[in-house]
Amino acid sequence: MASLQDQLLKAGLADKKKATAIRNEKHKQRKQQPKGAVQVNEAEQRVQQAREEKTERDRQLNQKRQAEAQKKAIQAQIRQLVGTNRLNRSHGETSYQFVHDKKIKKMYVDDMMADQLARGRLAIICVGGDYEIVAEGVARKIQERDAQAVVVLHERTKDDLGDDDPYAGYEIPDDLMW
Repeated sequence: MASLQDQLLKAGLADKKKATAIRNEKHKQRKQQPKGAVQVNEAEQRVQQAREEKTERDRQLNQKRQAEAQKKAIQAQIRQLVGTNRLNRSHGETSYQFVHDKKIKKMYVDDMMADQLARGRLAIICVGGDYEIVAEGVARKIQERDAQAVVVLHERTKDDLGDDDPYAGYEIPDDLMW
């Protein structure tokens, strides 16, 4: 089996002068390198660099896909929470107005819901462009997952915290032993 150089010479694609010049150049390069030094192959370096770049691109793409999958999972959790805990507002006669995305929106609720919305016991959630009313505890869980989903959730005032508590009027002594 003849070398590639011999095959090119026989085919007439290269001439004898160029072949000897290339052979001499390679010989000079080998002689100039110090003993024990490894000859660096540029092609191998480029291949290695291309592999590293591809690995980095793949890692970034995988990270992006995982983030999108996590976002979809969070949205599904929010839809499930709202679907199971939303309040029926079909008997609403009172107009409740709120601001969402710099626009004033209107929702019809009953008087008790409007009062509880104002006190922070109920919240308005936006899921898929629809507005639903849920309890404060559910709204806090949704807020942990996605803060933009909660449209209206007023903070409760200090004196309003105890309306649901039947023992609100009873003070607990500091020296009480259980």
